[in-house]
Amino acid sequence: MAEYDIVHVAVAPPDTLEEGLARTVAGIIDKDLYGTRLLLAGKVPRIVAHYKTVPEAESIAQSLRALGLVAIVCNDSELRNISAVRFMAHTLEPGGGEIIFRDKAGRVKKVKAEDVFLILSGTRQTHAEKKAAKTKIKLNVPATLLTGGIPIWRKTKEEIKDMSVKTEGFVRLYDRTSSEPCVEILQYDFDYSFLAAKSAPSSFTNLNAVITELRNTFTQAVFDDRLMQSYGADVSADAAGSKAEINCKLVCLYHKVLSGHSPLR
Repeated sequence: MAEYDIVHVAVAPPDTLEEGLARTVAGIIDKDLYGTRLLLAGKVPRIVAHYKTVPEAESIAQSLRALGLVAIVCNDSELRNISAVRFMAHTLEPGGGEIIFRDKAGRVKKVKAEDVFLILSGTRQTHAEKKAAKTKIKLNVPATLLTGGIPIWRKTKEEIKDMSVKTEGFVRLYDRTSSEPCVEILQYDFDYSFLAAKSAPSSFTNLNAVITELRNTFTQAVFDDRLMQSYGADVSADAAGSKAEINCKLVCLYHKVLSGHSPLR
């Protein structure tokens, strides 16, 4: 862990939040009741407190676990780290208790059924830049002066940029060794030809067919789709993308805690 790495404590919201539980949690994490209730709402694990050392964070987490909550302890560096070598699958070939994935460069990754710990599906938002030429009519000042003041107009073309937000589904496969996915599939960047006659006009439908194939092969893996949600129009794509990455890490760490695997080793 880095010398000044912040240590977070996150909690998975309970199915039912009772007033007494919220008050007890507020006392443990030293926050007001209203703010604590907001942190304990929803479906995704939320960061509730920050500490300077692992022992401090673990002590708080143990108190929260004693209340029956699932508490996660993780470093800020791990939570915000995004692997630059993530395997982005473009095609897949199922069969024989494993799936062979290939990326656009032709690299191959074989994943055996017993190696997948978690199948996580969700949505993310990205910026898409569109360029277009717009014609404008402007006064041609030199020509107008030459005519003695009779307006002469000229057409000019200007390039304009328009930023649109695209919502895209994704699927990530995790093993037990890391909070980074070993394979990722993106809705608009995947070749669904392996579906053959089962292929549909909708990429969303095809992605669901891929998820079904993954679940049928990796039968021992946990399947989690709590991140299948869209973000409001008032949230920028960059902010939503960062939030989606952190949520993926927290959901992965949540399942590792449930399985008895400590995120901090």
